[in-house]
Amino acid sequence: MVSTPDLVRYLDELLNASLIRDYCPNGLQVEGGPVVSRAVFAVTASLAVVEQSAAQGAQALLVHHGYFWRGEDPRVIGPRRRRLAGLLAADINLIGYHLPLDLHPELGNNAQFGNRMGWSVEQTGGDRSLIALCTLEQPLSAALLSEQLQAQLEREPLLVGDLGRELRRIAWCTGGAQDMLQDAIDLGADAFISGEISERTTHLAREAGVVYAAAGHHATERYGIQALGRHLAERFDIDAVFVDDPNPA
Repeated sequence: MVSTPDLVRYLDELLNASLIRDYCPNGLQVEGGPVVSRAVFAVTASLAVVEQSAAQGAQALLVHHGYFWRGEDPRVIGPRRRRLAGLLAADINLIGYHLPLDLHPELGNNAQFGNRMGWSVEQTGGDRSLIALCTLEQPLSAALLSEQLQAQLEREPLLVGDLGRELRRIAWCTGGAQDMLQDAIDLGADAFISGEISERTTHLAREAGVVYAAAGHHATERYGIQALGRHLAERFDIDAVFVDDPNPA
């Protein structure tokens, strides 16, 4: 059991939240009860996750994708009203960390994705060092990379570009980082893996002669929040429950 202020203070320091420019507020987004003994961890604070958190009797919901994004309509209507009403009715604290969770060298999405794939982060680069890179001892084909991604993520990835290229230098950034492809190319990557793809991504990958793999925004970002849950369960002796709300994107 831990007080809500102590939990948020610990997370802010652990994830260096105050030092990272982001597109949303990080930390406590919706205030609930003063003490946390059970917390739900999820990728996104969807209505389904809010409802499951209430059913689990959680006092906190910790997510990678929270609320109040820059440029959003600020009105509390429609789906936003229903999500907030669910949190407030159950007295659940909503705590979200976006880029700070991506970037953490041990618990972060990039680090945990690399662990799952058996890749150690040798170097970071690009905007805010969001791209992780490694050099493989044995090169991969695009077909084998696709097989490995599907086996680990349980989702078929989409690969575009030079699918005959030998892949030794691998770069990745979980989530919606398709527009970092040029940064990955500049860092010498043979292949770049992220979650989503845009029309322009295909042309750049083809013309640059590299491989781009869209492995799923949700699928690539399930592992940082789970690692954070395990860490907090051990640190504060709280019940940590991961709730998955699958998303094909």
